[in-house]
Amino acid sequence: MDIYFYNTLTKKKEKFVPLDENEVRMYSCGPTVYDYSHIGNLRAYLFMDSLRRTLKYNGYKLKHVMNITDVGHLTSDADEGEDKMMKAARRENKDPWQIAQYYMDVFLEDLKKLNIDIPEIIARATEHIDVMEQYVKKIIENGYTYQTEDTVYFDTSKLPNYGILSGKNVEEQKAGARVDFDSNKKNVSDFALWIKAPKEHIMQWDSFFGKSYPGWHLECSAMGYKYLGEEFDIHTGGIDHIPIHHENEIAQAQGFCGKIPARFWMHVNFLKIDGGKVSKSLNNFYTLSDLKERGFEPEVFRMFNYSSSYRNALNYTWEGMDASKKALIKLKEGYKNHLNGKDDIATEVINKYEEEFHQAINDDLNMPQALSVVWELIKYPQKSKRIADLLLKFDTVLALKIDEQMENNETEKNIPQEIIELAEKRKKARENKDWAESDRLRDLILEKGYTIKDTKDGYEF
Repeated sequence: MDIYFYNTLTKKKEKFVPLDENEVRMYSCGPTVYDYSHIGNLRAYLFMDSLRRTLKYNGYKLKHVMNITDVGHLTSDADEGEDKMMKAARRENKDPWQIAQYYMDVFLEDLKKLNIDIPEIIARATEHIDVMEQYVKKIIENGYTYQTEDTVYFDTSKLPNYGILSGKNVEEQKAGARVDFDSNKKNVSDFALWIKAPKEHIMQWDSFFGKSYPGWHLECSAMGYKYLGEEFDIHTGGIDHIPIHHENEIAQAQGFCGKIPARFWMHVNFLKIDGGKVSKSLNNFYTLSDLKERGFEPEVFRMFNYSSSYRNALNYTWEGMDASKKALIKLKEGYKNHLNGKDDIATEVINKYEEEFHQAINDDLNMPQALSVVWELIKYPQKSKRIADLLLKFDTVLALKIDEQMENNETEKNIPQEIIELAEKRKKARENKDWAESDRLRDLILEKGYTIKDTKDGYEF
């Protein structure tokens, strides 16, 4: 069955045919390991996992690389500020190597909790400094750079198609008065490939440029080339990577070998929290541990993500998570009901649903449509073990562990006293038929991360 993916490079949905008929080679941008991953970060890896599982479902072998950024990512994606690893080291009074190891371990454990299939190759930037240095030397040799006192810059004016991925116009940027311009650069879009390290900078290496370290964009280009070659099938990441990081990856590859490295560029949209961005200052920097404290297992967050296409922004609410939890419980119960059924359902029924599910995932990972097929099967009036077996096959893509009982199968939680007091006030408001106050208190409870449901005996969380 044909597969179609939306390609950011061409701005359209295209039939996917890998360069090698048996193996798909792909690269995914991994985390900068200077802090915990919040649920917005983790959405990108759930998307990556759905892509991996769909390709496997179609019979392909995978050679998949994901980088771990443990040096070179400045606090601004556009070559400004200090290295994020150094900033984190100062914040926690540890050396950056300890910071990187700790947060990388936590990140990989988060992937495990979410039942995410780990890529075949995990590549740490600090373990590939020599690869990056050779990559830069080739770009310099090919005439695509210039040097200042402390930086080797890529000269984007050497490329006639810089901006091909994002569609941004470099000439218009130059003319715009609102664009901040580094006087060391020839062009506003030029970016750092190699940077001289200040004496106090712990993360530095001996190189052709003295004591130095690589720019952030370089690692993905160099490691992609090392493990996947000059051209490979798919490159994934978040939409925030499109205008700078991925644009610069393409520029570097063209400067290195004259080719755009990936044929398909696939990007996941943002996860928003109550319609806004994820931010520590807004007190909505939620991790998997935070979800667990609220009574939500990782597979519930996975279920929640299937409510929308990866290409759409997804609005996270605690109410939505509660609905996803209840739906997942029903799905698991439905699987059990079929597991205890008979085997005498018609083969054409099985084939029909299998084809519909396959078509859904092959249509640019249409997980909402795939889940609708699953629900039709769950509700099928004739209970059959053959349906249960088919649901298990679908779960190789969905990865919801439908044959396992949830750790937290009930919605009971340890409710803080503050929330209980608000609930009691709301109960009195309802008894007094003060519906406006009741609604206000319900919304306040929801803002604090809890859902409340009215019952004949009062309420429940």
